[in-house]
Amino acid sequence: MASLILAHMTSMTHFLRFELLLNITSQSSMVYWRIELIQKERKYSMLIPTIIMGVITVILLIIGYQKGGMHITGLKSALEMIIQIFPLLILSFVTAGMVQVLLPSELLSQWIGTESGLKGILIGTVAGGLSPGGPYVSLPIAAGLLSAGASIGTMVAFLTSWSLWAVSRLPMEIGILGWKFTLIRLASTFLFPPIAGLIAQTFFSNLK
Repeated sequence: MASLILAHMTSMTHFLRFELLLNITSQSSMVYWRIELIQKERKYSMLIPTIIMGVITVILLIIGYQKGGMHITGLKSALEMIIQIFPLLILSFVTAGMVQVLLPSELLSQWIGTESGLKGILIGTVAGGLSPGGPYVSLPIAAGLLSAGASIGTMVAFLTSWSLWAVSRLPMEIGILGWKFTLIRLASTFLFPPIAGLIAQTFFSNLK
């Protein structure tokens, strides 16, 4: 009798382990499926802006050509900017890509995902204010976090705070404009990033 009970308990244990493993596998598959879906949507969402920028570029080149070869000067200026920005741009996109694959989706969802609510928006606000560098750094990082599952409210707060608070630019701002003006500007814009994040999360969270 005892051996039958022991055998039954053993079989139940194996069954529960199998069910737990199946549940974990199913959840992991759902997470990866969601990430792939977001990445595909973002890939196709870039098609229209690319086409629009291509049309604008062609039109401007034609106008420059008609004005006596000014398109050559414009292309030289563009090449100089590419040489200056290209290394930073590559590093930023590598960082954005690594953010997508290295940060666990569960962690992102908990801290800056849709489920994080006000906490995620405040985290995005602080991170944006402390983020160094220009748009070539912050925009790819924001794009990578969005693709990895960050909420639209968090990223709106991140970019708004990066634009308005800009802690890394404060020394230069104080040196040029003075500490009084800098304090007035910060006080006037202090609440804008979290408010912008809350508005985006409340009204536009389904449009990401």
